[in-house]
Amino acid sequence: MPTSKRTLGTAAVLSLGLASTCLIASSALASPHHPVPSKQDVAQAQQAVTGKRAEVAQVQAELASANVRLQQASDRAEIASEAYNGAQWAADRARAAADQARAAAARAKAAQETQREAYASGVVGNYQAAPEVTALAGMAKADGIDQVQQQTQAMDTAQKALNAQYGRVQASAAEADAKTKRDAAAAAQAQAQGAASAIAAQKQQLITQLARLKNVSVRIAAKRQAALEERAQERAAAAAAAKVAAQAAAQEKAREAAAAAAQRHEKAASEQGAQTGQLQGGGGSFAPAPISAPPVSAGGVAAALAFARSQIGEPYVWGATGPNSWDCSGLTMAAWARGGISLPHYSVAQYEQSTPISFGDLRPGDLVFWGTTNDPSSIHHVALYSGNGMIVQAPHTGANVEEVSMYAWTAPSFFARP
Repeated sequence: MPTSKRTLGTAAVLSLGLASTCLIASSALASPHHPVPSKQDVAQAQQAVTGKRAEVAQVQAELASANVRLQQASDRAEIASEAYNGAQWAADRARAAADQARAAAARAKAAQETQREAYASGVVGNYQAAPEVTALAGMAKADGIDQVQQQTQAMDTAQKALNAQYGRVQASAAEADAKTKRDAAAAAQAQAQGAASAIAAQKQQLITQLARLKNVSVRIAAKRQAALEERAQERAAAAAAAKVAAQAAAQEKAREAAAAAAQRHEKAASEQGAQTGQLQGGGGSFAPAPISAPPVSAGGVAAALAFARSQIGEPYVWGATGPNSWDCSGLTMAAWARGGISLPHYSVAQYEQSTPISFGDLRPGDLVFWGTTNDPSSIHHVALYSGNGMIVQAPHTGANVEEVSMYAWTAPSFFARP
């Protein structure tokens, strides 16, 4: 953490204080029995001030490092948690597919039995009605179309049975993967909680050391440190907001350029069509208007936001979907369920099943996502946009549902409308 102006000011006052002390001491000691301090004495006093200032800066740097480690531990825990949600979502889909395959196999087998019985009944009936004709037909069709049909039915039934077996294998593998991801998420959450406790203890020791160095109480040192961290967060949030705004401006400029190019192309095509129509006696052709996603009802947005806000203060718990604790995608899923839209309990799937939008198109009720790369598959956190740059989110282990600036953490990566 860079040394603040206030820190430098404190160090300067401290330096002046020590210098004044040295001057007073030199006046008091300037007597035949106490000679004036030498240049070495003055240099040592100045080195003491410089050393204390450097020690203060070192403590502040260690505090900043502790905050970074705490955030990193929280990030790892949430990434593991959403990986588990994704594996559970895949296991649910695999189980549903396996159930459908088993049902299809059962229907195919039943149909085969029904057709076999009908075929046998038909042969008996034909023989009773006209034995001579039936015998002739039997000889004509031996190893013919009837056998082909039976073989085809048998193959279809066998294929559906294989599909059912494959579905069971896939479901079993998906469930095993979900269990592995669940264990990894539990371990990451435990590690994050342990790191939070250890870092909190370390920060308390550092603040106590800082209080000693600055000759102030621990309470004042803690209050000042909290204010410094808050200002640092505000600066980081402002930088993130500026970055997103710059990206949005660039995207808007590119979109305007693309729209202008499309208009020029449409105008040229229209003029060419008009000329062709005049030659052939027909009319010109026109490009169809782009189809936009249907707007979400205001009532749905209001219901989703009202529900999310009503959960503020409830704890984050990984894998939780309510009613009294939540993880990030569990909260947005439940909120939009109140708004009339079904979303899966998985941030990546929530993005995939929504309509991607740009930052400039954000409006209340939209989903805001964070990922580790520019690929949506890296998404690991989602929040509900509430307007004016604010979000409602279930943040991470050790925190509660809150409404904060969407830049309070880092700049979001993706945006979508359910």
